[in-house]
Amino acid sequence: MNGPLPERSSKIPLQSPHAVSSHAKSASPIFVLKSVRQVKEGNAVLDGVDLEINRGEITALIGPSGAGKTSLIRLLNRLDDPIEGRVLYQSRPIAEYPVRQLRRQVGFVFQTPVMFPGSVRDNLLEAEKLAAELGGKTEADLEARVREVMALAELEVTLTDRDGESLSVGQKQRVNIARALMTTPEALLMDEPTSALDPETADRLMETVQRLGLTVVMVTHRLSEARRASDSIVLMESGRIIDAGKTTHIFEQTANKRLREFLDSEK
Repeated sequence: MNGPLPERSSKIPLQSPHAVSSHAKSASPIFVLKSVRQVKEGNAVLDGVDLEINRGEITALIGPSGAGKTSLIRLLNRLDDPIEGRVLYQSRPIAEYPVRQLRRQVGFVFQTPVMFPGSVRDNLLEAEKLAAELGGKTEADLEARVREVMALAELEVTLTDRDGESLSVGQKQRVNIARALMTTPEALLMDEPTSALDPETADRLMETVQRLGLTVVMVTHRLSEARRASDSIVLMESGRIIDAGKTTHIFEQTANKRLREFLDSEK
């Protein structure tokens, strides 16, 4: 059955990483996966995954290529559906939510930034068009929202009328984040958002993500990035979760032999 999505705030607050982590400790999980299995081209890419993702936290999915990390986050806004098991969002089966409305609340930032034809403003307004939200909003409302999300993504207002394709890769990725923020999401899914960026630009982008105060689930191959930016870590391998926990514990105190081997191999 389809039903309305839960109420959400009209604005995304800017918070420090410490404020986000403190809030998340008392919050219930926003996503829950139960015995999830996914198959692609005859191969099990997720095999009995059980996982809870806390509201307000940044959760980093790490592991070798082919571990199932991207397959997992694609389930969280129904780019794919599992063949077995359950995915819950806000304590309800995710399949009960209308897809269009779900994606207004659960944004997705792809590994390679996607730019639509036209200016940065055109790219940001595209999110509103896809969400069928343009009706009833004045030009002044839309312009105010464009400026708001550009500030959240730390994009200079002078870029508003620039052609999207003329931007640097780092600027394009920020536009993609800003576009995902246009619909005031509760959560942001990010598939290796810094893989094409130089280390300095990647660091600045992750600092921006930390300040958003959203639930973020990101796939990354950069362990230093996961350690610095995330609240929680999930190690995946061969479609299964090997270990999961608070970032500090995972990096400094884990007794899981396979996790320690993976962390040591990446040094």
